[in-house]
Amino acid sequence: MPLTLLKQHNPLASASEQLKVLAHVGPCLPFEAHMARAGLSPLHATGITVFQINVGKLCNQTCRHCHVDAGPDRTEIMSRETAELCVAALAQTDIPTVDMTGGAPELNPQFRWLVEQARRLDRHVIDRCNLSVLLLPSQADLAEFLANHRVEIIASLPSYRASQADAQRGNGIFEKSMEALRLLNQLGYGRPDSGLVLNLVYNPVGAFLPPRQEAIEAQFKKELHTRHGIEFNRLYTITNMPVSRFLEFLVESGNYDQYMTRLANAFNPAAATGVMCRSTLSVGWDGRLYDCDFNQMLDLPVDHGVLAHIRDFDPAQLHYRQIVTRNHCFGCTAGSGSSCSGTTA
Repeated sequence: MPLTLLKQHNPLASASEQLKVLAHVGPCLPFEAHMARAGLSPLHATGITVFQINVGKLCNQTCRHCHVDAGPDRTEIMSRETAELCVAALAQTDIPTVDMTGGAPELNPQFRWLVEQARRLDRHVIDRCNLSVLLLPSQADLAEFLANHRVEIIASLPSYRASQADAQRGNGIFEKSMEALRLLNQLGYGRPDSGLVLNLVYNPVGAFLPPRQEAIEAQFKKELHTRHGIEFNRLYTITNMPVSRFLEFLVESGNYDQYMTRLANAFNPAAATGVMCRSTLSVGWDGRLYDCDFNQMLDLPVDHGVLAHIRDFDPAQLHYRQIVTRNHCFGCTAGSGSSCSGTTA
């Protein structure tokens, strides 16, 4: 089968076409075979500790590595009705963490209401922020809103060098990111003993595995403090997932086979036991349920007899469900592993 994505419009390729490409892993065994050899197949959830809500694909940026294929022209946005179903489902549980993502989640009209409702339920809230959204005129009070509600911010920053960051996220985005980080620091984010948590996310610029998390974190802290006077709490490394725009980049650049072989050869059973899907439930903008945000983008909802929409939310079914896996899952199990909170092993 030729390794080519068949559609060139938004979205860049249908989920089924991406899965056809991902079915090809060259000389390597498929993901399920690696899991079986490690005694981890079938993979099951271990209980839900993170309720992740993807409120849509609208974003003020168009990043080259984005697995969501987000951008300013996307119209997929979570409605108030679906947001209310999310809150009702959350209230049935003691799930401690609500993880808000997008797109730029803050651009959804329901974002602040969801944050307020989750905090009223005494849940810890995470905002996956692209930083530049904090500088939009329409979001002038956003940073203060997040601080007032004690929202943890996890912000993407692929490099402490402007050239590399802009190459992945767009011209001028690095300087906007620095301005936004300084604003957050002024509010107390990333400062010792403030209780306002600011974590950064690093993913490689290219078809490479991320370096050791502790080493790159120390490097980022030194460079950002020395060059820009910026402080943050933690840095998480995340492997670029072969989904959507990054998958297209791999195919068009001729790096697909090499990258997938690299991921498969680096399969780590210890990382596989800690993959985020085992403790996360992902809710799509339309209310459908997924094991993770990556499965969401490949249109792989929860399965194996589990009802797959938030209106049918059943904690007893979902807490220990069987996880849906495909070859893109190599991205979470390579080396030290990769998750929304960094390494897993």
